Amino acid sequence: MKITVGSWEALRVHAQPIRFEVFVDEQKVPAEIELDEMDPLCVHAVAYDEAGQPLATGRLLPDGHIGRMAVRKAGRGQGVGGAVLQALIQAARERGDGEVILNAQIHAEGFYNAHGFAREGDEFMEAGIPHITMRASLRQQA
Repeated sequence: MKITVGSWEALRVHAQPIRFEVFVDEQKVPAEIELDEMDPLCVHAVAYDEAGQPLATGRLLPDGHIGRMAVRKAGRGQGVGGAVLQALIQAARERGDGEVILNAQIHAEGFYNAHGFAREGDEFMEAGIPHITMRASLRQQA
């Protein structure tokens, strides 16, 4: 597996189809809210399999939020999502962020717990899907 970290301009061609497949097709998130004005401002990561096929993506916003974490069915359960998450955490650390925050789908709470994130606050709805806010201090993980 290979992970590339870069700009939306560089990675959109691979990141966008993954996001549409997972969020729009599988989870029925409205296509018009999947891409937003923040994409060009974010650091993006894309994971590729041994054949060079894109399997997963995620983004790091300027304020330290991680979002749009998506793994194609073919890559699930193989550590691909964790590798993308760690690449984004490393990008935040290199940028000097003291912490990272994300809005996790409820079913993914255990995944994020395993990567050092702690639940914060109450459950809420986002794009019709139950979420929770989770936070990880980068100083404690260093």
